[in-house]
Amino acid sequence: MRRTDKEMKDGIEEVLRRAKICRIAMCDGGVPYCVPVIFCYSDGFIYIHSAREGRKIDILRRSSLVCFETEIDISLIRSGSPCKWTLAYKSVIGVGRASFVEDREEKRKALNCIIKKYSNEDFEISNEDLDKVEVIRIEIEEMSGKRSP
Repeated sequence: MRRTDKEMKDGIEEVLRRAKICRIAMCDGGVPYCVPVIFCYSDGFIYIHSAREGRKIDILRRSSLVCFETEIDISLIRSGSPCKWTLAYKSVIGVGRASFVEDREEKRKALNCIIKKYSNEDFEISNEDLDKVEVIRIEIEEMSGKRSP
């Protein structure tokens, strides 16, 4: 990290737990592709809910390497002219390897984690519903946090 004064040593997991959207970046034959996803962070992994087909799925089947980014507590800080304005935020960026969750219980647990995060409710997910979606697990290889100011 270039700006070590903004490095966030504590609070990375808080950002991952509180953030509403995570952006996942992949490489599609030399072309960058980034997509916002709903997600949850659990047991040291990022879990993503997805349709069973589409560009993201196609890319991940060819290459599991991803970059992820998310942020919380964003607010504009005005100081003098607009050229001197800045943002307050806490962010996390990292890289990892994506895989498709095949184990029914892990898939059910991940989907429940996502549902609970966005609705604060618990649901019983049928096997039929499990079969209609993909759950992608990102094994985090490295990540860092940044806060400003």
